Amino acid sequence: MCDGSVKRRKEFINQLSDEDYRTLAAIRAAFRRFTHFSEDAAKSAGLTPQQHQALLAIRATPSAAMSIGELAEFLLIQPHSASELADRLTTLDLVARHPDEKDRRVMNLQLTPGAEAILMSLSVTHRDELRRLRPLLSELLQRLN
Repeated sequence: MCDGSVKRRKEFINQLSDEDYRTLAAIRAAFRRFTHFSEDAAKSAGLTPQQHQALLAIRATPSAAMSIGELAEFLLIQPHSASELADRLTTLDLVARHPDEKDRRVMNLQLTPGAEAILMSLSVTHRDELRRLRPLLSELLQRLN
């Protein structure tokens, strides 16, 4: 194959059809609707969306405890912002701080029973909404093949 035909083949592969654009737009809209749903659910539970994400991240860790650095990485925020978020969650009695057993300089965050209850309710609601969206998302993702 000459260089010109390889280049044309790559250009063809990288081209998007009108249907590809419609599908990508529909996927983006579905994700945005879910994000809006999630933000409203968090607010209804008395949380900011970021607080909800933090509680979910902490609960999802295998040990159900997460360092502030790990929280920062998970939320894609700076460590000082994660520390401020942890302070607010502690003030709301949603998170307790405990020194790490191996490194006492590291503070681990654990959910309080109140946070567990709020998170359970939110998570059931989110799971149900994702189950509702599954057929649409599956169909849209199949279109991208």
